[in-house]
Amino acid sequence: MRSLSGVKPTGGLHIGNYFGAIRQFVELQEKYECYYFIADYHTLNTHMDPALLTKTTWDIVADYLALGLDPERSTIFLQSMVPEVAELTFLLSNITPMGLLQRAHSYKDQIAKGLQPNHGLFTYPLLMASDILLYDSNVVPVGKDQKQHLEITRDIAMKFNQEYGEEVFTLPDPLILESVAVVPGTDGQKMSKSYGNTIEMFAPAKQLKKQIMSIVTDATSLEAPKDPDKCNVVALYKLFADKTQVAAMEANYRAGNYGYGHAKMELHRALLEYFGPMREKREALTQDRAFITQVLEEGSRRARATAIKKIRKVKKIMGLVGDVYGK
Repeated sequence: MRSLSGVKPTGGLHIGNYFGAIRQFVELQEKYECYYFIADYHTLNTHMDPALLTKTTWDIVADYLALGLDPERSTIFLQSMVPEVAELTFLLSNITPMGLLQRAHSYKDQIAKGLQPNHGLFTYPLLMASDILLYDSNVVPVGKDQKQHLEITRDIAMKFNQEYGEEVFTLPDPLILESVAVVPGTDGQKMSKSYGNTIEMFAPAKQLKKQIMSIVTDATSLEAPKDPDKCNVVALYKLFADKTQVAAMEANYRAGNYGYGHAKMELHRALLEYFGPMREKREALTQDRAFITQVLEEGSRRARATAIKKIRKVKKIMGLVGDVYGK
């Protein structure tokens, strides 16, 4: 059984990414043949700065490795190092109805905002489908809000299989990631790079402290009792602390003479302790670009070997006789 997932290199990973997905990715290595890719093609529809894209691509690979993805057990690769994904996207575009893409949230959200989506964003679900179908993925780890793209992928696969009368593509199933909870951002909304409310576990120490200290709280005075159930600092602290530590913080809140600044400093300490070994590993990885390059090259070679087998089969069944890949 094969599991596949990708992440766009649009910025540093944050604790919402970790608890919402990556921690489960690490666990999935025990159960599945895992493919994890850096979706650099997917960033291009937003006209991402080239220098920033290069930097964040290297950063994401270092993040993955530091957080526990193992290149010996998983195939970690770069989307753009497997050109067959672009070829399959074009081939699938010839059997994909326009209406299916027009119903995609990514497209409809842009239209609702009065924006003019480019073709890359319009066909975003099609490229995503190619990412999944190219590797015969059995399951795709997704959040509940991402199920539509997988449903579109299944629709495209079923249409192709019916069109050509053969089960060419495996129909992937969603593997819904049940995180501990929705991780709140510094402003109380769901933590997201698009909201600018993230806490990045690999940020430099000063920046990390600044992010934690910026968590929004109410104006209750230091002396007054506080409700721990209504405070985002406590909600985040529960991700890192044990039950005894959480109970102690909650008691301090209710007793008074315990300020939000105290709680934020305790959160900062707990976060650094939790991610300490991972931060050390990531720092070492950033000094070893050759190793990261090796991981990407080896993973991409493995992924491409799988992709070539699939694209040859697709082209043959579609009647395309040219075979540039040899035997």
